Amino acid sequence: MIPRYWQRASRELANLDPVLSRLAEAHAGVSIASRGDPFTTLFRSIVGQQISVKAAESVWARVREALPAPTPRAVLECPAERLRGCGLSARKVEYIVDLAGHFAGGRIHARRWPRMSDAEIIAELTAVRGIGVWTAEMFLIFNLLRPDVFPVDDIGLQKAVARHYFAGKRPSRSELALVGEAWRPWRTVATWYLWRSLDPVPVEY
Repeated sequence: MIPRYWQRASRELANLDPVLSRLAEAHAGVSIASRGDPFTTLFRSIVGQQISVKAAESVWARVREALPAPTPRAVLECPAERLRGCGLSARKVEYIVDLAGHFAGGRIHARRWPRMSDAEIIAELTAVRGIGVWTAEMFLIFNLLRPDVFPVDDIGLQKAVARHYFAGKRPSRSELALVGEAWRPWRTVATWYLWRSLDPVPVEY
């Protein structure tokens, strides 16, 4: 699903910022897109923590063999040893079980998310073990397609802003946040284009 706001946001950012104008032109016809249900997306984000993309894909393939339908209930009913056998560390198994417990126990309110602010959703997600602010922000961007997320702790965003706006010098968090203020209310879109300047292949979560 492509965000309804994408074309408008791209046009407004291009009119505002020469760097984003060039990037929007270079990547015309491509955009962010949501995939997967919330639980599966968060499950995969935990699987992929601190390992390479290739390794994460391998582990996830084994998880899908063990759990053809990776629902919260299926995770809670699956022996921890089976999950460990997929290549997951004991800590990641704990995180995934905690995530499943939050969904199954109604402590995550996905149906309410359309009426909740970004900050409220981040607070709800970071109550789960193993999910920090960055992971929650990636979820807002790639699953919920929120238009104005600006992940100041993201290394890729920091590198891209350094390259295009600070002559290669890595900006501080406050400097980065200040740059991003000009891109409201479309900071997600600006971030996505800046990521593309480092890697033209879109990331999927």
